[in-house]
Order: sequence, then C-alpha cells, then structure tokens
Amino acid sequence: MKKNWQIPRRTFLRGLGAVVALPMLEAMVPAGKLFADTAGAGAPAAAGTIPKRLAFIYIPNGCNMAKWMPDKDGTDYELSPTLAPLAAHKGDFNILSGLTHKNAFGMGDGGGDHARASATYLTGKHPKKSASDIHAGISVDQVAANQIGDQTRLPSLELSCDRGQEAGSCDSGYSCAYQFNISWRSETQPMNPEIEPKQAFDRLFGGGTTEADRLARAKRDHYDQSILDVVQDQARTLQTRLGTTDRRKLDEYFTSIRDVERRIQQNGIAPPAVPDGAMGDMSGDYTFERQMKLMFDLMALSFQTDTTRISTFIVSHDGGNRPYPFIGVAQGHHHISHHRNQPDALARLAIIDNWHVKQFGYFLDKLKSIKEGEGSLLDHSMIVFGAGISDGNAHSHDNLPTILAGRGGGTITPGRHLKFDTNPMSNLYVSLLNRMGVKADRFGDSTGALEAIA
Repeated sequence: MKKNWQIPRRTFLRGLGAVVALPMLEAMVPAGKLFADTAGAGAPAAAGTIPKRLAFIYIPNGCNMAKWMPDKDGTDYELSPTLAPLAAHKGDFNILSGLTHKNAFGMGDGGGDHARASATYLTGKHPKKSASDIHAGISVDQVAANQIGDQTRLPSLELSCDRGQEAGSCDSGYSCAYQFNISWRSETQPMNPEIEPKQAFDRLFGGGTTEADRLARAKRDHYDQSILDVVQDQARTLQTRLGTTDRRKLDEYFTSIRDVERRIQQNGIAPPAVPDGAMGDMSGDYTFERQMKLMFDLMALSFQTDTTRISTFIVSHDGGNRPYPFIGVAQGHHHISHHRNQPDALARLAIIDNWHVKQFGYFLDKLKSIKEGEGSLLDHSMIVFGAGISDGNAHSHDNLPTILAGRGGGTITPGRHLKFDTNPMSNLYVSLLNRMGVKADRFGDSTGALEAIA
C-alpha cells in the first residue's frame, strides 16, 4: 500500500440489496494518528479517533444473589461461583454492587414488579400502570442515539431472544410493552427489538429499500448465497491496495460474516411464546444458546464496522418462564425465581445465572479478539450486563446485579468490585453518557455521576 493512500472511515462495499461496512483499517487514518478518544463530554473527535460503544444486556427474574456477589470489594476479590465463567476477563470489567432503581418499586401501584423492572431499567422512571396508556421515559441508550446516532448508519440496534406481545396486559395491569422492551424512543414509544437473527443481519448488511433490493435479497436467500458474493469484486479490488495487516484484518472480518450467515441458517426460526410464557429448545433446528450467541455476534459486528455505537439486548423478558432443560433445569425460570429460600430452587436459579454469565463471557471473548488501534474493541466499549431485579423471591430492586465491562476508551479502570451504599443506577448512566460525548448532568432519578468507575 502506498503510504499516502487513504480511504474514508465510512467506506462501504455495495451491491443490489447489500451494503457491507468495513472495520477500522490502518488505511483509514494517517500513519501514527490512530488513538482512543479520551476527550471530555462534548469535545469534538479528532481525526483517527476510535469511537466508543455503549451496550446494555438485560437478564430477567433476578439472581441468586448469595452466589452472585463477591465477598470482598476493591481489586483484591475472588469471583463468586456465578461469575466464575468470567475468570479470563477479570481485568476487563467491574462488578458494581449497591445500585438501585427505586422507581421500579410499587410506589402505591401494587403488583407488577416484572413490568416495572424492565420499564425502569434504562429510563430511571416509574411507568404508568395501564394496559393501553403506556408512559415510561426515554431510555439512556436513546438519549445517546439522539445525540450521536447521526454519526453512524444505524442510530442504535435493539435485540431480543423473546418473541413477545406489545398489546394487552402482561403483569398485574401493566402493558405487555413494558416487559418486552427496555429501549424507549420517547415516554410513550418503545423501540421494538429484532427477534430473529436473520432480520437483525439484514438491518446491518441488507441495504436498500427499493423493490429491486428486496427481490435481490429474496433471491440470495433462496439460493443460500452469502452477502459477500454480491460485493466480492469490490472486495478483491480493495484488497489489492491494502497492506498486509489490513488484508489479514479484512479476511478475518469476512470470515466472521460468513460464519454468522451459516449459523443463522442452521439455527432456524425462533419458536413462538407459548401461553404461560415458557420458551425453550422446542422444535426444529432452533436452540436458545445459538440464538443468544448469534445476537452477540451481530452486536459485535455492528460495533466493529461502526454501523452503530449503541445497542440493547433483552436476553429474555422479565417474568418469562423459559425452561433450561439443556443445562438440567426443566422448571420455568420465573417459577424458580420465587424460590422461598428453598435450597433446591436456589441451586437451580444459580445454574441459570451461571449459564447467562457464561454466554456473556462469549461476548467478551468476541470483543476482545477484535483489534482496534493499540487495543481491542472491548477496550473501546462500555457494556452493562445485569438485571432490574436482584432477589426474585422478594421482587427487590435494590443492590441490582451489575457488571460494567470495557475501558471506555481509557476512561474506565476495570478489575474491581465497586461497592456502594444505596446509589441510583441512573448515576451510572450519567457517567456513561458523558463518556459517549453526550453532556448530561441528570438522567432519570440520578443525583449525580458515578465517577468511581473512572
């Protein structure tokens, strides 16, 4: 590659019904100018800056907190049994304890803690109790999307593994919209997540909205063609002009895309929810684990290509009674979460918690394997993993199980258990917004910023 040859950061390979964004390459920035953006909120990004990414991953029904929470705080702590699958990444995340969502409690509205847990999780607001007149608050991810979403092809990406319903009542008089969404564009408009990996893939790479584009995608699907087949000539031309490092990086990226396409075909279509809310490995080629990993892969690809910098992922909806027979738990998750302190139920709940954390470890592996500048995609991300309920038996919204992974482009020090007195979860969101370049003094029920993460 000629030293003075440079391509724009926002370079796409295009074909009929296809648009493939490229990952960060050395050819996209002047030599020696690639660095993480550690500027303060609102500061303009310099040429060659690596953007920060922000994601929220939601698990339902609370946890076995005795098996989740480490005994010590600070850096000198041991991972709890539930968090043990993250041992390889202990230096890449913080465990945050003592965070609460007071607006998820009843506050005179009676039952409905599962609906309030998810509706409050990213909004910090108490949702209106109604089956039709929904009213929550704009979520933190959409505050960020409104400010910086115009810098990427997609302002944000919403994902879920649960096929839910948006109308009617699902929890003690609360609208179903509360339980199947954590992202809210406005106080009355939820951002419905993509359920099928194929649909999410098409959002990232489908390209074009014309009838010709639609027919091209349908033809490609019919003949099981890769989206890369449509842009292969452009890809070959580009690779002849790249240096050795960039060619290797591009090959790895294309391999990842083909792998995701193949696994989407293998996984089949997610089954519909059954009346009691139970979902599992019920039919055909579908498995919950494959779907979950595919969603993580798609989120990683969306960040790697800078197609979006903001994403949310509902692993399963709160109050859902999905069984986990593939790990030896045949009972429904919601049923087990009401454990009544019975040892057998608590043990089964810990197995589910551990499995969720293991899948999160897969996502961290993926982000850490993608190199950016002098670090990795994980280094330039802020990933919140947790729940809107701590103890499912008590429907508690105090001391929420929360992990913050990534270094936020050098603005976060990981590797610690940070233990707070009762502190609004919204304080964490203020700090994350500021790191994304979105100036925020307050959000939801915040009382300030949670700068202990710095």
